[in-house]
Amino acid sequence: MFVDRVKIFVKGGDGGKGCASFRREPHVPRGGPDGGPGGHGGDVVLVAVSHQNTLLPLRYHTEFRAERGRHGGPGNRSGRRGEELPVPVPPGTSAHDEASGDLLGEVLREGERLVVARGGRGGRGNRAFLSNRNRAPREAEPGGPGEERWLRLDLRLIADVGFLGLPNAGKSTLLSRLSAARPRVGDYPFTTLSPVLGVVEAEEQAFVAADIPGIVAGAAGGAGLGLRFLRHVERTRVLLHVVDASGTSGGDPREDLALVLEEVRRWDAALLERPQMVAATKRDLATAGEDPLPGLRVAAARLGMAVLPVSALRGDGLEDLKRALGRLVREGVPVPAAFEERS
Repeated sequence: MFVDRVKIFVKGGDGGKGCASFRREPHVPRGGPDGGPGGHGGDVVLVAVSHQNTLLPLRYHTEFRAERGRHGGPGNRSGRRGEELPVPVPPGTSAHDEASGDLLGEVLREGERLVVARGGRGGRGNRAFLSNRNRAPREAEPGGPGEERWLRLDLRLIADVGFLGLPNAGKSTLLSRLSAARPRVGDYPFTTLSPVLGVVEAEEQAFVAADIPGIVAGAAGGAGLGLRFLRHVERTRVLLHVVDASGTSGGDPREDLALVLEEVRRWDAALLERPQMVAATKRDLATAGEDPLPGLRVAAARLGMAVLPVSALRGDGLEDLKRALGRLVREGVPVPAAFEERS
């Protein structure tokens, strides 16, 4: 099950108490204060792990509390610092404070870390209060409380290539033939209800492709799967427009392409500056009398995009498509380091 938004509670560990103590040794009167400080509380840290591509585990485990610091001891012994609590999340996860809506940060690459709740400071022992005026301080500080907050975590998948197109354009079937991914395939709209990732191998190169749920008119405003689709396009480096070019669906592939481009433009026009190409699918069904491919080529050429005809059923054109996408990935833009928040 794919989950790309969850709410969790995080709390840094409280700091340990400082110790109020005095040296007690034979023949050493007024030995003086020797209370040590408490340890700092542990932090709660989001850690990006590449083997995870959904926030599903956090739907059922929603509370994370780091270890508190240990109390200080006599003999100037410091309390042990609390262990930090790592929370594994997929790369591309951002964290917002649920109360204020502020973006705390995001983790984009394997191993990146984001502290979302800092541990409290350890309290000072009475040794720290020694002065010329106070030779026998008896006070010691309590530990400070750790930060606590509710977070909203949002996942925007990071993929090299994003497959875009209308429902039933053949995106899922194409991904299943190009990679080992097995998305749901069916002859009805919105077969794919969540993004599916697959690794495509082209010559000596491998890249990640994402099958994005189908787009309908008004997707940028939330129609269909709307925002669930568009949020994941932000993290793709190359856009592959998958268009039904069989001539049997009753639609015009030029209009289909224009609709998808308009929804992407309405969401974020900067996305259209990334490398793009068109896969004309279902070519095994096309006939010479009603072939829409020449018109699609002309329309795409005006937009600076190449068109590759393919048939996922027969395997026609798939190797050429792999090589072409591989070239675009090598020349493509890097994944954006940040994104502009949208509701």
